Amino acid sequence: MPLDTEALRSLRIDRSNDAAKYESSGRYVWWTGGALLVAAAVGYWLLANRPLEVRTVTVEVLSNAAGDAVLNASGYVVARRIATVSSKVTGQVQEILIEEGASVAENELLARLDPATPRAQVEVARRELAAASRALDETKVRLTEARRLLRRTETLRAQALVSEVALDNARAEVDATAARLAAQDAQRQVAASALALRERDLADIEIRAPFAGVVISKDAQPGEIVSPISAGGGFTRTGIATIVDMDSREIEVDVNEAFINRVSSGQRVEATLDAYPDAPMAARVINIVPTADRQKATVRVRIAFHELDPRILPDMGIKVRFLDDDSTATAQSAPRLRVASDAILRDGDDSYVWLVSGDRVERRAVTVGRQRDGQTEIVAGLRGGEELVAPLVDGLKDGATIERQSN
Repeated sequence: MPLDTEALRSLRIDRSNDAAKYESSGRYVWWTGGALLVAAAVGYWLLANRPLEVRTVTVEVLSNAAGDAVLNASGYVVARRIATVSSKVTGQVQEILIEEGASVAENELLARLDPATPRAQVEVARRELAAASRALDETKVRLTEARRLLRRTETLRAQALVSEVALDNARAEVDATAARLAAQDAQRQVAASALALRERDLADIEIRAPFAGVVISKDAQPGEIVSPISAGGGFTRTGIATIVDMDSREIEVDVNEAFINRVSSGQRVEATLDAYPDAPMAARVINIVPTADRQKATVRVRIAFHELDPRILPDMGIKVRFLDDDSTATAQSAPRLRVASDAILRDGDDSYVWLVSGDRVERRAVTVGRQRDGQTEIVAGLRGGEELVAPLVDGLKDGATIERQSN
């Protein structure tokens, strides 16, 4: 039986479609792999070049003062010129024209008392003066008449027409009237002085500021009675307001007598208010009060600010550093700078900071000085006012892009 080749050919499996499918699947895998590699490369590049989120601080300029601290002390801000303003006369408060915190000029009107009683007293004094003046005028007329009568009596006595007794009486009348005139003139002067006093009392119902300053306390209200002396069982006010001359602010500290030899008049001081620990202020010693407190074994030292700051308020707590004025100390020609200690990168004996310029950073070598209270003094390498990265973060390098975080 002959072999049917056509039948055998129909039984053969066709592999051509499978090869095409395999070739197409291989190409898909390669394209997918390539896309993933490209995506991974792009993601890595974006991650590597993503801006670093940082916080920044500014380099603070302290002062041009040089020298180390030889003594630390604490004290208070005081005002050398402070006054509780009161009335010179007793009266009822009619009007208060100031409030706490108000600035007042010298001789500015602060309050006014009820003028009814002082005005009545002035009117009484004027009438008393007028009465004394009229009585004095009457006595002057009587004295003139008595002297005329004396001259007539003397003429008649010379002619022996009147007795010696009549002449003596005429002379006595003149002397008595003259004495009465002198007494009434004195009474008129007393009445004039009383009127001036009452007018002064009337003027004193207007209470004025003795000097320019700031009102720190209002001690009376309209309707209350005020008096220059305490009266009425404690219900009478003795003051209208308390005024402080803000230009007289200074520092008072108590220095242990064992260390007072480290302080001298005119010595430079660095003062720091407890309320603003990051804002030291330049000051100097005014004088050392020449007495000691035997109970506390301290000596009081007065210190003046170089410049008065509105933040300085009376009775604030303050810390001071008495600086070394030794002539051998090396003075700095550049201002003293200070920055947060966490802005400094230390590499062995070298120190660096990351200087911010726009949205990039630059590493800058610096020379550091003393470190205190989380702050480090910059001796060289910066000028002041620069912006630095603080605290330091990983990934910082020259030219790195940064993004500032809000503090």
